[in-house]
Amino acid sequence: MEFSARQIAEFLQGDVEGDPEAKVSKIAKIEEATQGSLTFLANPAYTPYIYTTGASIALVSKDFEPEQPLDCTLVRVKDPYGALAKLLELYQKSIPEKTGISKMAFISTSATVEKDAYIGAFAYIGENVTLGKNVKIYPHCYIGDNVKIGDNTILFSGVRIYDNGQIGSDCTIHSNAVIGADGFGFAPQSDQNYRKVAQIGNVVIEDHVEIGAGTTIDRATMGSTIIKRGVKLDNLIQIGHNVVIGENTVMAAQCGVAGSSKVGKNCMIGGQVGLSGHITIGDNVKMAAQTGVPSNVKDGQIIMGSPAMEASKYRKAFIYFRNFEKLAKKIDELEKEVKRLKDL
Repeated sequence: MEFSARQIAEFLQGDVEGDPEAKVSKIAKIEEATQGSLTFLANPAYTPYIYTTGASIALVSKDFEPEQPLDCTLVRVKDPYGALAKLLELYQKSIPEKTGISKMAFISTSATVEKDAYIGAFAYIGENVTLGKNVKIYPHCYIGDNVKIGDNTILFSGVRIYDNGQIGSDCTIHSNAVIGADGFGFAPQSDQNYRKVAQIGNVVIEDHVEIGAGTTIDRATMGSTIIKRGVKLDNLIQIGHNVVIGENTVMAAQCGVAGSSKVGKNCMIGGQVGLSGHITIGDNVKMAAQTGVPSNVKDGQIIMGSPAMEASKYRKAFIYFRNFEKLAKKIDELEKEVKRLKDL
């Protein structure tokens, strides 16, 4: 499908600068775009490419002031990245949706499947499962007994939902995520062995949650592990038993949250962050990548380092970290000088 700069501007409530009839049929990165492509400029670091891009149309901010002549038509919008997200969403909706139930899927006779569901080949739907309207279960998914899944939720190939899990509406769970495996509970015994503690709880995922590929969320020992509304989890994340992740918190890849910790709402957590067990993280907290968090964090803090400290303090301390060898050498020299003076 082709769209003109005029149509794009009308859809995004933007302004055209250049040829309003310029046409595009694809979207590309600004440094790789060719004729007939739509691109965008959101990060100032990519500004030089706006003068060399082969794109026909570029989304830019309303306050962008070019310093050189441009070959492309501009569509000025308030937020170029947000505008691109709207266009990509529109494009995705134009792709035909999967429909129907494969004859090679297993569906328990006690399961309830609402209308417009898609269930792919070799999916397994257990006893007393409830699937909402327009749910999409891709091939090779496993849905355990008594699981409830809300409307418009998508489970991509290979997702496993253990018994008694609850998944809200408008959720997306990517391939090979495991929801509801046993929490890591083992009691030390006098003979140096470990006795497994039965994990009898479940996982509750509220509405509008997205869970990345390969992410695992453990069932609670008792009660529920809870992922609240609007949470976005990247790929390869481990969420321990009885953890609560607050509303609209986002977490990048390879994070780990140990059992019974509570994370507040609207937090932003970078990749490879590790949270100890039984701690509480406040609301609106930001954590830099690879932060190690051993204790509670107050609302609104920005932290980094391992063990974690306030970002401003860490940056000051890092000056000494990277010069540690020189500082140690100076201390050795001072100690020798003090000893020499004492011996006089």
